[in-house]
Amino acid sequence: MTKSPSTPKTESNDEPKGDRLQKILAQAGIASRRKAEEIILEGRVQVNGTVVNTLGTRHDATRDHIRVDGKLLHGPEQQRYYMLNKPRGYVTTLDDPEKRPTVMQLMAKQKSGPHGDNVRLYPIGRLDYLSEGLLLMTNDGALANALSKAAAGVEKTYLVKVSGIPPASGLDQIRRGIMIDRGRLDEVRSGRRDRIITSPAKLELVRGGDNPWYELTLTEGRNRQIRKMFEEIGHHVEKIRRIGYGALRLDVPPGEFRELTLGEVMALDRAAKGKKVVPKKRTPEFAQLKSPAKKKSTRPRRQPVGTKSTSRSRRPN
Repeated sequence: MTKSPSTPKTESNDEPKGDRLQKILAQAGIASRRKAEEIILEGRVQVNGTVVNTLGTRHDATRDHIRVDGKLLHGPEQQRYYMLNKPRGYVTTLDDPEKRPTVMQLMAKQKSGPHGDNVRLYPIGRLDYLSEGLLLMTNDGALANALSKAAAGVEKTYLVKVSGIPPASGLDQIRRGIMIDRGRLDEVRSGRRDRIITSPAKLELVRGGDNPWYELTLTEGRNRQIRKMFEEIGHHVEKIRRIGYGALRLDVPPGEFRELTLGEVMALDRAAKGKKVVPKKRTPEFAQLKSPAKKKSTRPRRQPVGTKSTSRSRRPN
């Protein structure tokens, strides 16, 4: 018997199309994807008049009528991109259980520019509580994830003030790659610390002295990495200011922000794909190290020639 020719497989028309419901809610700015899952499970979402309280269902945001707590969604949020100059003393998180000020409070100010509306933003990467400088804020999850991946190798540039003068051998260790703790300092796995070698870094002296400043460029961003790198060579980091991210350079005052231009967003996208980007030649004011304040002279002022001193007692007539 001859076998009948097999019919080619075709895609079933019953296969669900569209995006997962929690993704649609997140794109509309309702909440993060994890929080959106909770909203769905609580039965607060309706699709075409029917309550949906199970995860994984797919829908078309352009055709389906989706309501959250009775309010109709109006499609995805328009994507926004901002540069923030984070001051010291702010936490890079959406909410802090210790009630410390967060970067979200800085972004709550009225936004200027063509897109001065309120959108749900989140930071790309982190700067710790005592660090300051350039922080990117967006609602573009795809770009945020791409920039955060170590494989992208996006350059991040910092000004770092160190206590004491590190030896040349220690600085060379940082340039080549140095062994540091992978996680937090108090984490111990299998009876020993989890250690890792950092990627090679660019390191240049910017200002000498007893507490010198260095410009440091990294292609990774591990937990408290800069502080750990200098601690490994026996020196404490006093200040950290991030001044560059890819082709961007910090150009807004502390505590302020601005919306990125289309060209800057395209440059970030190129950097996330591992393509070369070049910053502008002129370094903005807020990406530069300020000149040290001149010390006031403690020497007494000289008396002008030909004037009488008021402190001398008059001679008797």
